[in-house]
Amino acid sequence: MTAQGLTVLIGTTKGAFLLSGGADRTGWDVSGPFCDGWPINHVIGDPDTGTLWAGGGGEWHGAGIWRSDDGGATWTVAKLSKGTMDDWAANDPEFAEMIGWTDAPLPFGDELASIWSLNYSNGVLYAGAKPANLLASHDMGQTWQRVEGLTDHPSADSWNPGAAGLVLHSIVVDPQNADKMWVGISAAGVFGTEDGGKTWERRNRLSNTQSCGHHDHPAAPKDGDIGHCVHNMMRAPGDGDRLYQQNHHGVWRSDDGGRSWDDITDGLPSTFGFPIRVHPRDPNTIWTLPLNGDSAGRFPPDAAAAVWRSRDGGESWQAMRQGLPQKGCYFTVLRQAMAGDTRDKVGVYFGTNSGSVFASLDEGETWDEIARHLPTILGLEVLDLG
Repeated sequence: MTAQGLTVLIGTTKGAFLLSGGADRTGWDVSGPFCDGWPINHVIGDPDTGTLWAGGGGEWHGAGIWRSDDGGATWTVAKLSKGTMDDWAANDPEFAEMIGWTDAPLPFGDELASIWSLNYSNGVLYAGAKPANLLASHDMGQTWQRVEGLTDHPSADSWNPGAAGLVLHSIVVDPQNADKMWVGISAAGVFGTEDGGKTWERRNRLSNTQSCGHHDHPAAPKDGDIGHCVHNMMRAPGDGDRLYQQNHHGVWRSDDGGRSWDDITDGLPSTFGFPIRVHPRDPNTIWTLPLNGDSAGRFPPDAAAAVWRSRDGGESWQAMRQGLPQKGCYFTVLRQAMAGDTRDKVGVYFGTNSGSVFASLDEGETWDEIARHLPTILGLEVLDLG
C-alpha cells in the first residue's frame, strides 16, 4: 500500500502493483496484485489526495478504470465497456452469480477495447482508449464523457492502427493552462488543442531544417511529416511549449507545441524505442531507452542495456550503463514503462517485459534492480507523498 514516501505505480498484464521505497527511496517492498488481475496499462496517483487510478482491460474484461481512495488497500472499478465475460454472464446465470455480474448498462457499450493511458491535471481526469478515444471525468473518475472534438476530427477516417492497434497512449496537459493539451495516437500522430478539446490540430510536420529524402521504413519521415507512429510524448518544464517524443523512427523535439519537429536521433544507436522521459525542472535533460529495431527483436543493441541521456535537448547523447546488464540482455521496455520522480537528485525508473524494475537515484549515472519476477510491465509512474 502507499504510505508516506515514494511509491512506484506499476501496471502489468496481471494487475497493478505498488513498489514502495519510503522517504529515502530504499528498502523497496512490493504489494499486489490489485484490480482483480485485470491487464493494467497505466497507474497514476494524485499527490494531494493520495487517490490512485488504474486503467486497463481487454477482450475478456472490456475497458475499465479502477480507483483506490485508501492507498491501494481496496479498489472499485468504473466499467466502461463490455467484454467476452459480459456475453458469457448474460447467457449463464450461474457464471453471472459467481462473478457478481449485473446487466447494468455500460456508458460505451462495446465501443472500447481497453484503457491505455491516464492523466490527472487541473481537476480533470483524462483517459486514452483503444480504439483511439479521449475520455474526460470531472468527478474523479466516477463518470466519463467522450471528448467529441477529437473523435470527430476531420482526419479520423484516415487514422491507421499501429501493431498494438489504434491506441491513444500519451496525454500531455499544460499545468498552467487547462485548455492547452496534446495527445499521441499510434499511428495517427500528435494532436494539439488550445480550447479545452473543442477543436484539435494535427501536429506532425517536419521543421524547415529537415530534409525529406528516401526512407525504406513505412514509419519513417516522408511527405513533410515525421511519421505518424508516435510511441510516447512528454512536455518539458517551463513556460514554453517544448515537447519531446520517441517515435517509431527516431527521437524528436518540438519548440513550438508540436507545430514543427526536429530530429534529435543523431548520436543514439538506433532510431527505434518506446519511452521518453524529461527532467522535471531542466527542459534540456531527457532520457530514452533505444532498442535494436522493430523487426530485429526489440531488445537493447548488442544485448547490452543502456539508458541514453542528453543534457542539451538532444544535441548530444551519453550511454548510462553502470548497474545494467551488459551481456545477454533481451528485455523490452514498453512505451509507458519509464517514470521519474521530482527529488534532488531526480530518480529515473523503468520496467521490463521480463518483470524487472530498475532505478537510478542519481539521474541515470548508476542503476539498481529494485524488483524482479513481476508479470510483464506495461506502465510505470511515481507517486511521492514526501
